[in-house]
Amino acid sequence: MSELKPAIVQRAEQPYAFIRGSVRMDAFALIADRLGELIGWVAGQGVEFAGAPFFRFNSIDMEGESEVEAGLPVASVPEPEGDIRVAVLPAGRYVTVTHLGHPDQLFGVITSLREWAAREGLTWDMTEVDGAERWACRLESYLTDPREEPDMNKWEIELAFRLAD
Repeated sequence: MSELKPAIVQRAEQPYAFIRGSVRMDAFALIADRLGELIGWVAGQGVEFAGAPFFRFNSIDMEGESEVEAGLPVASVPEPEGDIRVAVLPAGRYVTVTHLGHPDQLFGVITSLREWAAREGLTWDMTEVDGAERWACRLESYLTDPREEPDMNKWEIELAFRLAD
């Protein structure tokens, strides 16, 4: 993708609330559909949002189950409840790129991003075990509010993948 313009940025730790699930990629909606529930719960706790909602990919297994979190950065840490947990996204150097378009196009963007990182000699903070990738932090943040822009082809999505130290 010629329009791919990645950047390397330093990020501080960021508290967040999340719901974790183990899903097959062809059933991603099982975790994605819980994002609204999480946003409603955080708002109901009186906690301010500190950024866009995201999916954090802890493990990726394209042939099996992947461990994914529907998350929301928070300005203060609420008390966990039920299957809603809180944690901290790790500080560090991240490669980021913003995609404007449908989420279904992200596979191509990710492939291009990985190719770019390989050409640049960058190493991800990720290990591969039995064909599954385990990431220290790999985020897909949804910068567009679907209530304001329902056309998914116009959504802005930021990818942020942590680099190895």
